[in-house]
Amino acid sequence: MDAVEPNVAALCWFALFAAVAGVGFYVLAGAFPLATRDDLTGKATSVALVALNAAAFLALAYGALTFGLAELRWTSVVIVSGLAALFTPAVFHLWPERWRDGAAGLAILLAVTVAALGALQAVGGVFVA
Repeated sequence: MDAVEPNVAALCWFALFAAVAGVGFYVLAGAFPLATRDDLTGKATSVALVALNAAAFLALAYGALTFGLAELRWTSVVIVSGLAALFTPAVFHLWPERWRDGAAGLAILLAVTVAALGALQAVGGVFVA
C-alpha cells in the first residue's frame, strides 16, 4: 500500500486545478497570435481579456504545481498531470463553438480560473504575501 498516494484530498484538488489549467491552455492557445484573431484585436477589452486570462493561467499553473509538489508524491503529480493533459481536450471540445473561440469563452474561462485560484489559495495557501 506504500505506492498509493496517502493524501487523497490533495490529489483530488490537484486534479481539479490541473484540469482547469489544461482547459485554459487550450482556450488560450486558440487566442494567440493575436494578429490572426480579428475578433479579439478589434476591441481593447478583448485584448485585456486575453492578457488577464494569460496571467491567471500562468498563476494557476505555477500555483498548482507548487501545491502538488508540496502536498503529493512526485509520482502522483506526474500521473495526474499526464491524465489532465490527456483528457482536457475532450472537456474543451464539449464546450459550444462560440465559447471556445470568442470573448464569451475567455470571460467564462477567466471566471473559472479565478475561482480555481481562490480555491487553490484556500486549500494550499501557495501565494503568500
